Amino acid sequence: MSETPSSLSEALLADVSFDLGWSLLERFAVLVRESGSADERAAAHFIVSRLEALDIPHQVYEPELYLSIPRGASVDIAGGSFSAKPPSFAASTARRGLSAPPIHVPASQAADTSTLFDSTLGTLPEEVAGKIVVTEGYAMPVAVAQLEAAGAVGQVYINPGSRVHWGICTTIWGTPGDSQRHLKPTTPVAAINRPDGDELIRAIEDGLDRITLHTDLQEGWFDCPLPVARIDGREKDFLLAHGHYDSWDIGIGDNAVGDATLLELARIFHEHSDELRRSLRVAWWPAHSTGRYGGSAWYADNFGLELSRHCVATVNIDSPGCRGATNYDEVAWMAEAGEVCRTSIHSVAGVEPGRELPPRAGDYSFNELGISSFFMLLSNIPQEERERLGFYPVGGCGGNIAWHTEADRLEVADRDNLERDLRVYITAITRFLDDEIIPLDFRETMAELNEALEGYEATVTKELGKRKFNLSPVRTAFDALAQRVSAFYEALEEGHPDPATANEVLLRLGRILVHLGYAEGPRFEHDPATPRAPLPKLARVPELEPLRESESDRFLFVMTEARRQMNKVVEGLSEASRLLDEVARETAAG
Repeated sequence: MSETPSSLSEALLADVSFDLGWSLLERFAVLVRESGSADERAAAHFIVSRLEALDIPHQVYEPELYLSIPRGASVDIAGGSFSAKPPSFAASTARRGLSAPPIHVPASQAADTSTLFDSTLGTLPEEVAGKIVVTEGYAMPVAVAQLEAAGAVGQVYINPGSRVHWGICTTIWGTPGDSQRHLKPTTPVAAINRPDGDELIRAIEDGLDRITLHTDLQEGWFDCPLPVARIDGREKDFLLAHGHYDSWDIGIGDNAVGDATLLELARIFHEHSDELRRSLRVAWWPAHSTGRYGGSAWYADNFGLELSRHCVATVNIDSPGCRGATNYDEVAWMAEAGEVCRTSIHSVAGVEPGRELPPRAGDYSFNELGISSFFMLLSNIPQEERERLGFYPVGGCGGNIAWHTEADRLEVADRDNLERDLRVYITAITRFLDDEIIPLDFRETMAELNEALEGYEATVTKELGKRKFNLSPVRTAFDALAQRVSAFYEALEEGHPDPATANEVLLRLGRILVHLGYAEGPRFEHDPATPRAPLPKLARVPELEPLRESESDRFLFVMTEARRQMNKVVEGLSEASRLLDEVARETAAG
């Protein structure tokens, strides 16, 4: 498609500046925006005061959210103590702390941001049970759960550099329901820096037989302001632009820069609201950091039906415009939004972006609703520059290792980069608000799902038999749908069906395909904050062949579960085919 901007896009881009956004950064630069705190409330007040000054319609919600706020930690050994930080939702110790023998379990560091949430522990030694495990990396949910399951009574994570990074170690996405509460970690966890970690490992190698772990966290329910601006177009359908405004410490690069960008988006689109076909909502989430995306999950829970009926896409804005961030080589988007994302970045920055699958992270709280989403982190520091500076992979701040530390201050932001990234967001969002037909190409989605399905097919034996798993029902349903999707877009290029019908079909098709591509659990629930494989309902299929060959008793249990999940995939694909058949019949009849 053409990268030539529309007249609306040109008008919006002509209004780009960062005066208002920079004033937000200056205000936030003196606020420690911990969720539930007075500083977070002051930050919300600043956002709302600017919306009021601009006469932008808005609502401030006051959800009660379940948070875990780190207060302090230490790792004590004979003759010394290491300063530490506990990740949110780790267990607090009693006043005397937890004392136990240590064991060093080596782990590799994350290779890049796409593997940041993966466990790199490998096979665990049997001696983990009853020990405090000392290992490398960040205290991410998968690793913490893996070590707890192996019987570790405590965990110490050695962060890669001289700073200790805050984080969160629960797998629960958002505020837990009653049936999820048991999934919260039950043991103390802490993080220390690399120099202290090296000293601790040497002490263990020299025969250190006991360490004491102290962790202190405040856990409970907190009232948290959640501002949402509404810029109404001619239609009810809307795009949701969103990002979190709570922070670890000052948190300029993560995510005051995103909050400033959201404010500028609200300003610019409001000034042109009478020209908008579709509507725009702009949301600032609390409880991202200490509530595992609690704000966006609350919004999905409380406005799920409206989102399901009318949200054309969501755009996550986190850590744009940081100093030195000139590359777009690790940008997340769902496949159907690929054309918009690629052309928007190319038209503004003149580069071809590199794409990553959206991880199960970063306020992507709308996957289970089946809503197409794009972006998370956007521009970043070039890889060669990060290597020169000795930076290791982090999850924000444009790749700056100030991420989740006290060093994330105003100097992390860059005004020119912020204005450039703002232009990218405006260009992409305008397509969804202004195009007559919503610019979602589910042919790209089907190609991506086909690649995932081929991977699963390669793991199962082709010959059928009593103890063999058969994926052919999925393949048959998938190929039938792929033909219909192609036919639908061919008809669309010829002007059929009419735009209103086409848009309704695109949203309904997305509700099915996005859910199949990114969600394992049911609609209106939240999958855990652990990595998702493509077509996650089939994620256990690769386990079957090794279990069958080992004659493990687990084979039939896993196969039973996999078959039930396969049925859900087949039904989803068949439902999408029925939808497109119905449209084809109505078009032919009309």
